[in-house]
Amino acid sequence: MNVYITGVSKGLGKALVEFYLKDGHRVFGIGRSHSFAHPNFQFIEADLNNVDALDIPFQVDDDMLLINNAGVIGNIKRLSDQELLDCKEVMTVNTIAPMILTANLLQQLPIHQKITILNISSGAATRSISGWASYCASKAALDRFSETIYLEEKEKGRNIRIFSLAPGVIDTDMQTTIRSSDAQDFSSLETFQNLKLNKELVRPEETAKNLAEFIKSYPGNWAVGSLKLLSQEL
Repeated sequence: MNVYITGVSKGLGKALVEFYLKDGHRVFGIGRSHSFAHPNFQFIEADLNNVDALDIPFQVDDDMLLINNAGVIGNIKRLSDQELLDCKEVMTVNTIAPMILTANLLQQLPIHQKITILNISSGAATRSISGWASYCASKAALDRFSETIYLEEKEKGRNIRIFSLAPGVIDTDMQTTIRSSDAQDFSSLETFQNLKLNKELVRPEETAKNLAEFIKSYPGNWAVGSLKLLSQEL
């Protein structure tokens, strides 16, 4: 299987690359940097904040998997207090880039080609969090896009599966950034600090394994929601 993953330099993206390489697949990493030296890994340098850099060619295999993982939290501050608005960058990286990559993949591959698309969403897609206006909006949009594109491609008879999954709270640099924010700008700061103190954060490697196992074993062709809750249905 050819696996394409965005945002592979660290965190969940890096863990996903490691999982699929270990599982014997050919992995293509898309992003600005990486740390891999593996015969089955190929890096595609692209800035996901630059939509003109996303017209990449996809190499066809019997089974194709695109994981839109890259994401940014943006400014952790109320929108009306931001000196430089983060809307454009957050929406571009978190929503528009996955939309463009998905469109390119579908346009390049024949209708009978087996395709799976996994979009990494967030609990913020369904819950408003003060200080995260752009991030919440970007993930909600990603969920709706996932559902809609699935309906469109099924109408065409395409062999496709699409998932937009909130993986839970992962111990990544994004969480470090969140915990370092100013309490005056972020009213939920203590909640996220306590997640670390109470050891409730999940390791990226564990999350990568859980995501891969879910999309492999899930009986349906599409799902949008919490990875934890959906996994309980299996």
